[in-house]
Amino acid sequence: MSRRTPRLFAAALAVGALLLGGCAEKTSNDTPAAGGSSAAAFPVTVGKLTLDKRPEKIVSLSPSATEMLFAIGAGKQVTAVDDQSNYPAEAPKSDLSGFQPNAEAIAGKSPDLVVLSNDTNKIVDQLTTLKIPVLLTPAATTLDDTYQQLTDLGKLTGHPAEADAVTKKMKDDIAALTKDLPQRAKKLTYYHELGPELYSATSKTFIGSIYALAGLENIADPADADGRNGGYPQLSQEVIVKANPDFVFLADTKCCKQNADTVKARSGWAGVTAVKSNQVVALDDDIASRWGPRVVELLKAIVDATAKVPA
Repeated sequence: MSRRTPRLFAAALAVGALLLGGCAEKTSNDTPAAGGSSAAAFPVTVGKLTLDKRPEKIVSLSPSATEMLFAIGAGKQVTAVDDQSNYPAEAPKSDLSGFQPNAEAIAGKSPDLVVLSNDTNKIVDQLTTLKIPVLLTPAATTLDDTYQQLTDLGKLTGHPAEADAVTKKMKDDIAALTKDLPQRAKKLTYYHELGPELYSATSKTFIGSIYALAGLENIADPADADGRNGGYPQLSQEVIVKANPDFVFLADTKCCKQNADTVKARSGWAGVTAVKSNQVVALDDDIASRWGPRVVELLKAIVDATAKVPA
């Protein structure tokens, strides 16, 4: 999502995205038209949003949506993205903010479609008043959410077949990564770090569901058993050391310069199995915090790391 300290901000936004946006045109459960192609006929409808013609000036204020748009072949229609959308490299980065969106600044780009991941400051109402079409693509909680958002963006941008192809490839790649996982008498345990303040993500979050695909057990789950923290509890040094995870996955390598050495230097951590066994895994912060097509790369990193441990 972005670089910031504390990285809890990312978690808070992910949770907030699921709670906000009641008046936006949310992604729907519509299925793509059979035999869709890049020459898809318009008008098209997703939820309550109808576009009479293919959008040619798309503004994306969500890094995940930006990645999706380019993945399905709609990149040339994207004329501006938010200041955190850093992938792919050719994305037209601007000073627009997805965290504090400004309706006037967005309108200044003359968009014919705006894609958002949350409704901060009731930006949807503001843009709707300006008669600017808006699609809300909230933070995914499951892979099905990702697939649906790809489908919806494909329909709205005139790339339904390409969106179907991306979704199929993701499903095929994930199936290939998980089909031959070793059968273990006891699951390997892990700690996923959002930031050095020791915030983590439980199995009930999108990121947690990816680890579950790899057959791992999350040490953060007991810290938010009742869900009061929205799946993003802050752990303590003592809790993590006592849990003694087999793996530590760092999603704060870019934002906060964390690595195996900084983890080992923490009080009491030198004796943790993950540290002793050189199983502290540095992830790409961006890939580990987005729900677009590159989630396959995240799963591969997890599977490759854990495969080194004999069953």
